[in-house]
Amino acid sequence: MALNLDLIIEPESLVAVLKNEELLIIDVSQASTYQQVHVPGAVHVNPSELVAGVPPAPGKLPQLPALELLFSRIGYAQDKHIVVYDDEGGGWAGRFIWTLDLIGHTQYSYLNGGIHAWYKDGFPIESEPVQASPTEVHLDIDPGPRAELSDVLCSLEDDTCKIWDARSYEEYVGTKLSSARGGHIPGAVNLDWLDTMDKTRNLRLYPLEDLKMKLESIGISEGNSIITHCQTHHRSGLTYLIGKALGFNIRAYDGSWSEWGNLEDTPIETGES
Repeated sequence: MALNLDLIIEPESLVAVLKNEELLIIDVSQASTYQQVHVPGAVHVNPSELVAGVPPAPGKLPQLPALELLFSRIGYAQDKHIVVYDDEGGGWAGRFIWTLDLIGHTQYSYLNGGIHAWYKDGFPIESEPVQASPTEVHLDIDPGPRAELSDVLCSLEDDTCKIWDARSYEEYVGTKLSSARGGHIPGAVNLDWLDTMDKTRNLRLYPLEDLKMKLESIGISEGNSIITHCQTHHRSGLTYLIGKALGFNIRAYDGSWSEWGNLEDTPIETGES
């Protein structure tokens, strides 16, 4: 049975295809969560495997050999439809989807609400770890979904480009420091990733139309070129996913504020933009 799943799916859609051989389910929860409860058949990816982990910008993309080892371990194949989720509302799941875009894999879905929605809505679970059969993997990186430091600097002169800062308001205005310098990239607008998910609905995303209106209210719309970031491109994994779901032209800056705020010469604004 061929899979025809939307980008954002509800548990009902996933449970209907759990036995499909074309499906690869990826759990990017914390290891302790995965060991207690996960979707049947889900293969675990530790969030740390999705980042390089090298200061001062630990959120940058891992080197290609490390990515190839990861994707081999999880049993990756180009013909698989990948459903990914996490235990926090979509940050790491979105980061994984961004990684899939970088390797040119376009058949994927996000389980809305992740393990919280799945478990609390009473769908089947298991706790035994799943060991995938390793595959031979050779990857190529498409730089299109990725914004690097030079791209962000160039965007400052482009009125059509909008920078979506997914950090907290306190980080954005510079009263909370997570790097050597606080504040935000000049012209960036702030919508905290936590304000895109509904805690009353088990961390599902707010309806896309509502999110679109929220973004329009801060100056981000379909006609813009968008770069999103946070501190390490973890929280902005979710905002990247939202941009994709809205059909936006969006990239993610994986150096994020950990790179920008630890450099001495990058321009910074404090307070409200």
